[in-house]
Amino acid sequence: MSLRQPIVCVLGHVDTGKTLLLDKIRKTSVQAREVGGITQHIGASFFPVETLKQMIGPLLSTIKGEIEIPGLLVIDTPGHEAFTNLRKRGGSVADIAILVIDILRGFEAQTYECIEILKARKTPFLVAANKIDRIPGWNSYPDTPFLKAYQLQDKYVQEDLDNRLYEIIGAFSRLGFRADRFDRIKDFTRTVAIVPTSAKTGEGITELLAVLVGLTQQYLKKRLQITAGPAKGTVLEVKEEPGLGLTLNTIIYDGTLRKDDLIVVGGKEKPITTRVRAILVPKPLDEIRDPRDKFSSVDSVSAAAGVKIVAPDLEGALAGAPLYAVADGENPEKYVRLVSEEIERIRITTDVDGVVLKADTLGSLEAIAENLRRNGVPIRLADVGDVSKRDVTEAAIVKEHEPFYGAILAFNVKVLPDADEEAKNAGVQIFKEKIIYHLIDNYLSWLKTQREAKIEAEFEKLVKPGKIQILEGYVFRRAKPAIVGVEVLAGRIKPKTILIRAEDGEEIGEIQQIQEKGKALPEAKQGMQVAISLDKPMVGRHIYEKDILYVKVPEPHAKALLKNFMDKLAPDEQEALNEYVNLMRKKIPFWAA
Repeated sequence: MSLRQPIVCVLGHVDTGKTLLLDKIRKTSVQAREVGGITQHIGASFFPVETLKQMIGPLLSTIKGEIEIPGLLVIDTPGHEAFTNLRKRGGSVADIAILVIDILRGFEAQTYECIEILKARKTPFLVAANKIDRIPGWNSYPDTPFLKAYQLQDKYVQEDLDNRLYEIIGAFSRLGFRADRFDRIKDFTRTVAIVPTSAKTGEGITELLAVLVGLTQQYLKKRLQITAGPAKGTVLEVKEEPGLGLTLNTIIYDGTLRKDDLIVVGGKEKPITTRVRAILVPKPLDEIRDPRDKFSSVDSVSAAAGVKIVAPDLEGALAGAPLYAVADGENPEKYVRLVSEEIERIRITTDVDGVVLKADTLGSLEAIAENLRRNGVPIRLADVGDVSKRDVTEAAIVKEHEPFYGAILAFNVKVLPDADEEAKNAGVQIFKEKIIYHLIDNYLSWLKTQREAKIEAEFEKLVKPGKIQILEGYVFRRAKPAIVGVEVLAGRIKPKTILIRAEDGEEIGEIQQIQEKGKALPEAKQGMQVAISLDKPMVGRHIYEKDILYVKVPEPHAKALLKNFMDKLAPDEQEALNEYVNLMRKKIPFWAA
């Protein structure tokens, strides 16, 4: 019974050192060439058993261990919160994951996100508590096992590291996980192992690999048994290669793929059925994504493997799409249906009013869509490809009745010139980014600003409550206009505001002007004593000294204030509004209800 190599996935918050960790093992440097220093496309590396023996053999022999697996296939998944579904894709394909946590920063937003996915996918994982070389006072011993390096540190440095680990263990415990430092664990099935590492100096890397190999051999044997039969895989990237045309970088996670196999793979218009012309594999210990020397060709490959498939008619093949090999004599239609269903589920055309989303791969499309949904943002259209004029037209239709959703989110794709012009004319916002979490953040903050501005504008239009009392001995003119001194007891008054009497709710006329010490004022607030002129009433007939008057708030305004804006009113304004509503309800039951 032979075991296949486990597929290992690396996850973690941005900038925790995921790629650097792999580089340390791989000794190549992909890191420097990636957008924003962050891994943005899935790559994979195969670590053959010989390499593992070299690295962890000495450590295993001390614990009488053997390496039974043929090596490790590591998928270097981008570790952003936004890549939820790509990681789920990585997660469902991955047998085990390494969650990288910055030991200085501890749990971060995307750490929680990664754990959610691992939990949902039931993927076992271990933790690399990375960047131990940054702990104040740490003396580095390059490429030494952690336990050896730890023994050589000052006592206060050891304590500092222990405390930081306890914080991480505490955070796990609050999420319902038991976790501990790897050398203190008896039962690895119940406790998450934490290995302190430094991707920079290589400290702790041997133990990280030893724990990883140990875990997969001990607990995943059943899952790692090789199944005979046609291959199943996931397309990581569709790539134009000089002399070969379009090729598919693929992870085969089950079965065997042979040269001349008939395969079905997800395409832009419909699933593509084609024959494998060549299977190329990178030289061991190199990245599919960025090899130093080119590939070698093989006749067949068994899971798990990262391969490049050369085949005709791959135009329109989608990254992130499923790939199936068809067994001899079997009807490919079954697989065509399977692939269609899977892709249609990701391509979204559901909400009538929602944003338009364009991305470069199915994986990123699914990831962004999932994230927007979680943030309550509806999606009208989601597809792979550049932003076209049609996309702008779709967004413009939405903008007419839902201005906040009439926008386009473009990830890693071009905006075609006619689309750009159309967007300017229609006033459609296009958000363009090469890093997913920036794209989502930019849109969400724009959305928040727009919403706040709209609420502010609505609030400004409403008549606010106010309550005043006519001061005794301050009647300056009895009529046409009546001029009296008043004190604002609550809320505010403005010129052109209609006033009503507190005792019977009758209208007594409109404020024409507000003056203080002979100067006209645009408004008077609680606590101010001012003179006001009123067009209609006569003092002594309609109003009297000491009378309480309220600002007349129209019923729709009162309703809006009660329902949506109470938190924007000061306590005195809230009180004045409630008194006014009760006064009106004496005349008209259920007024503003």
